[in-house]
Amino acid sequence: MSSAPEPQSAQSSLLDSVSNRPAGSIRVAVVFGGRSSEHSISCVSAGSIIRALHEGGYHVVPIGIDQQGQWSVQSSDPQLLQIHDGQLPQVTRSAEAVSPTAGDESVAATSTSLSDVDVVFPVLHGPWGEDGTIQGLLELAGVPYVGSGVFASAAAMDKSQCKRLLKAEGIGVVSWVDLNRRSWAQSTDSLIAGCESLGYPLFVKPARAGSSIGVSKAHDRDELMRAIDEAFTHDPRALVESAVEGAREIEVGVITDAFGNTSASVPAEIVVRSGHEFYDFEAKYLDDSVDLIVPAELSAEQSHAVRALACSVFEVLGCEGLARIDVFIDSAGSIHVNEVNTMPGFTSISMFPRMWAATGMDYPTLVDHLVRDALRRGTGLR
Repeated sequence: MSSAPEPQSAQSSLLDSVSNRPAGSIRVAVVFGGRSSEHSISCVSAGSIIRALHEGGYHVVPIGIDQQGQWSVQSSDPQLLQIHDGQLPQVTRSAEAVSPTAGDESVAATSTSLSDVDVVFPVLHGPWGEDGTIQGLLELAGVPYVGSGVFASAAAMDKSQCKRLLKAEGIGVVSWVDLNRRSWAQSTDSLIAGCESLGYPLFVKPARAGSSIGVSKAHDRDELMRAIDEAFTHDPRALVESAVEGAREIEVGVITDAFGNTSASVPAEIVVRSGHEFYDFEAKYLDDSVDLIVPAELSAEQSHAVRALACSVFEVLGCEGLARIDVFIDSAGSIHVNEVNTMPGFTSISMFPRMWAATGMDYPTLVDHLVRDALRRGTGLR
């Protein structure tokens, strides 16, 4: 828990006054899409958030980033950001360009600028969004935003570096081996030996991606080689992890209050049915092969331990606003942190909002809480 807050500065008093304004007087830019492989999932999350902000009476400015990195104002109709008949939505460039920085004179005078909004909800997943890049841009522009700052966003996005930080604090993580494309080409045999020392089966992941994109399970050397090649198509850095066989996959949502104190949701469990060996992209988004058990059927002691660990992870990384902490509970009852998501999936059926709904905070209230939390925190050193 954080210590008692310091006396407020003039800036923080101003931010408090903004955060307490009626929703209709607050302009919220929802930024989505982006250049990562999670572009479409970002669009789907944004659609649900836009709908909740409309219902809350906020003035919403939907800003899409296409896969070439161009920013433009999009339709405010959330129906256009849904998955239809298996087709994933994408950002298409509109005539109204957006200046990513305040006072940018390189775009037309009719464009929208981030300086025109009160707060940004950056619903971006993966590199060039969830990894500290847009957070740095918003800090420079002086525009408050939902979620973690530059460091925590970058640290959580990089799976290998995140493991190192948590391990240094004595927090259990799954054993792994780092790979990068350059060393892989030069020292394939020794790196394969290092990976195989973990024991099959193995999971191979891009170091900086999400939504299980580029993730494979390997049972032998041939599958491992193919899995590494696949991971490298998404990121020049990858990691190979031990499989925690028979483990329960548990997730917890964490948010902060006005004083920076952390609160953890009830845990949830993911149970993958036949047809998928693990919680892959298709199981997450395209077919009905997963049971999402909210709340998870854990003992009171297990639930307390997982929630306490999630808050510790959140604080070790310096997260702010929100995060989803994913863990495994093995057959011996030990807890291993799997991943930390500083901008988790945010559709109305995603695990993060579902866990908070089961904890007593429904989707519109959660979105409102996050927007007002961002306004209270503001930008700059804190």
